Amino acid sequence: MGKIAITQVRSSIKRPKDQKLTLQALGLNKINRTVEVENTPQIVGMVNKVKHLLTVKEL
Repeated sequence: MGKIAITQVRSSIKRPKDQKLTLQALGLNKINRTVEVENTPQIVGMVNKVKHLLTVKEL
């Protein structure tokens, strides 16, 4: 599996608690923060849950 770079581009304010917790689990907590993670099915599922708040780039 490869790596992906996930960047938070929208705020988590006024979002449901499960979406806030998903962002936290991905390691994101502020706008324009980027994390590099392995491209696993679990990570892809988490990204799909909050894809409207993120941008994803394959490395």
